[in-house]
Amino acid sequence: MPRKRPVRTRTKHTNGRPPLLLSTIAPQDINIREGETRSIVCPDCRAWRRLTGETRLVIREHCHSDRVAEGQTHERCPGSNQLVLLDQDVSQWDEAMLAADSTATGRRSARQHYKPRPAPARAIAHIASQRQPDGRSPWILREMAWASAALEARHTDARRVTPTGDAPTDGPAVPLTTLRPQRPTH
Repeated sequence: MPRKRPVRTRTKHTNGRPPLLLSTIAPQDINIREGETRSIVCPDCRAWRRLTGETRLVIREHCHSDRVAEGQTHERCPGSNQLVLLDQDVSQWDEAMLAADSTATGRRSARQHYKPRPAPARAIAHIASQRQPDGRSPWILREMAWASAALEARHTDARRVTPTGDAPTDGPAVPLTTLRPQRPTH
């Protein structure tokens, strides 16, 4: 198994701002757990960026956005090379992280909420036996509506005008025999 080399800070320069203190950073904005890649949310561009160094942590130099259109220049983020100081013990930070995790878990409900189920449909026998205010059942009212629509359709068909007389004589003649094209022989 190859030996893992520590990530080294490539520059001794910082961005000139006062260092970020671990105690002032929200626990969900930094990751310094043992065995994981150390990273932080950049205070300027609000994107996760890698921390370099073992004892002197520095936010790695980066651009404002990871996607720069073709032909444009990269603009360095002002949060690059920001020094991060571990002003509290990592074990204390781990406790704060656990407390933040427990409050986040407490905000989420472990119980799954389902939509209420719709009431089952009534049986047709019950629907048909139900009476309207005028004493007719819904079944009869539906049949009457269907009969009314059918009668209206018959009246519409009767009002349609069917052409009388000979067929039009203008235009090409219609062949009376079946045409069977033959394949050309060469």
